[in-house]
Amino acid sequence: MTKVIFYRADGVYYGFEEQGHTGFAESGNDILCSALSAMTMLIINTIEVTYATNVEYTIDDETTDIKVMAHSILPEYNGDEKKRYAVSGLIEGYYYQLSDMIEDYYDYLDVEVTDEFK
Repeated sequence: MTKVIFYRADGVYYGFEEQGHTGFAESGNDILCSALSAMTMLIINTIEVTYATNVEYTIDDETTDIKVMAHSILPEYNGDEKKRYAVSGLIEGYYYQLSDMIEDYYDYLDVEVTDEFK
């Protein structure tokens, strides 16, 4: 099962962690894992290139764990409110997308939100 934890501070989504392999199918044939990977890379590239915003990420090839953090959008680091809401909205949209996917993949995917600062 893949567990995705989204990080939020004062209503601003600024990052997430994905832990574990979905186990939906064997490696290389797992469409759920492929979907998560594609969406994650879309988010990283959009934040980094399209929004020209610093995003820190790590991808562990052995465990498939991924950590994506855009601390720079938090109010204490960035005064650009439009950029903050654009990046936060992108990450929040990912949360809602995964929450919808749980209906079909509840045995393979778990999603939560925390206000714990990471």
